[in-house]
Amino acid sequence: MTKTVKHWINGALADGDSARAAELFDPATGEVSGHVALASAADVDAAVAAASAAFPAWRDTSISRRAQVLFRFRELLAGHLDEIAAAISAEHGKVHSDALGEVARGLEVVEFACGIPHLLKGGFSEGVSTRVDSYSIRQPLGVVAGITPFNFPAMVPMWMFPVAIACGNTFVLKPSERDPSASLLIARLWQQAGLPDGVFNVVQGDKVSVDRLLEHPDVRAVSFVGSTPIASYVYATGTAHGKRVQALGGAKNHMLVLPDADLDLVADSAVSAGFGSAGERCMAISVVLAVDPIGDELVAKIVERVAKLTVGPGDDPRSEMGPLVTAAHRDKVASYLDLGVEEGAKLVVDGRRSTLVSGEQADQAAGFWLGPTVLDHVPVGSRVHTEEIFGPVLSIVRVRSYEEGLEVINGGAYGNGTAVFTNDGGAARRFQNEVEVGMVGINVPIPVPMAFYSFGGWKSSLFGDTHVHGTEGVHFYTRGKVVTSRWLDPSHGGVNLGFPTNG
Repeated sequence: MTKTVKHWINGALADGDSARAAELFDPATGEVSGHVALASAADVDAAVAAASAAFPAWRDTSISRRAQVLFRFRELLAGHLDEIAAAISAEHGKVHSDALGEVARGLEVVEFACGIPHLLKGGFSEGVSTRVDSYSIRQPLGVVAGITPFNFPAMVPMWMFPVAIACGNTFVLKPSERDPSASLLIARLWQQAGLPDGVFNVVQGDKVSVDRLLEHPDVRAVSFVGSTPIASYVYATGTAHGKRVQALGGAKNHMLVLPDADLDLVADSAVSAGFGSAGERCMAISVVLAVDPIGDELVAKIVERVAKLTVGPGDDPRSEMGPLVTAAHRDKVASYLDLGVEEGAKLVVDGRRSTLVSGEQADQAAGFWLGPTVLDHVPVGSRVHTEEIFGPVLSIVRVRSYEEGLEVINGGAYGNGTAVFTNDGGAARRFQNEVEVGMVGINVPIPVPMAFYSFGGWKSSLFGDTHVHGTEGVHFYTRGKVVTSRWLDPSHGGVNLGFPTNG
């Protein structure tokens, strides 16, 4: 009997009133593994109503008590890493070790949020005028929502809800309908940690639930991570309905390799960053800019490493890379291989001809398989170079100089992540200053910030003014208030109709 993934509303599983459902797949076999309920607008309203009802008491819960719940949740989460990772592997397809890493990175944000008593401290100025003090405080917004993508069904939601809940808000999560089970495991852990019912809710669904969250008058803020077209839509729709919105979009991340770089380190890094999670990462390196004259040598080293990668099911310990999430997505990514050749690139590794750990060929096996692919001599400005492929396709672009490479990066539509590999400190410092990208790695291929910094890009990779988690996340989920106070003493001077001035 296949499973049915439901909603979590007001501390309990909920069927919802919609008869709609979507199929869940095992990406390694292509077989249907279950179904997920698709919420109606009424289901979303029920979740928001539960969050609204829970907000006053949770807002008024002391910061210390909120932190205690966060600490208990952190311990429970750490004790269930394998269970959550297994659910991710089964529905997304990524290998178990990669799924474990995802949950661990989400756990870091929970640990950051445990420090909420310090993070919400305001400022105080005594005696700004005669017997007058001023101080600042930050207060929660109310009901907030998160709309999250399929590629990180645990980590990306945990970029949002630990900080939002710690700040005193209540939360409605709309996870991807492609891999929703992790969200319910997390909901149960919140309940075990002592989080009051209604503070954390989950509505499974599609565009119907997204639109209702964006339009609902009681939802004060929305966080979103996904593709740029949808991020743009979420931002425009949410702000048009008076909401605070942070919407993180797509990416086309470049690695600039200077001639003095350690090419073995570069090759290891490019393969790791390009093919981890089957390239379904917004921080994946998808373009390597090789500065003359290192291109041929670097490509040879990359191809040598790609040939040793093992592709197979996420629950097979031999597997280093799993399948893609759906058949449609696999086909879309695979279409770029022929397109790249048409545009003038050289297909040096064809992932359609990869051999799986089972011994089958990727293009003949059941499941949503596409092995690591390398395109060399990719023309600048081609579709393969500029479009977000979001799969295991690594493009090599040859450039003549640092300046040309920088121009290629800065000329792109996206500005999410980038990296430079060099042994020249001056060149690295110049790069970090001149590159128009939000997250920069220096000899680090995937520069995802730690939880106490904030994650987010520039240009078409971000819609809104704040990044997620870190101090910017705290500011996003709160609003500031400044209080000016005077406590009168018996010597006050009585009525004075003059205009008040500092004195």
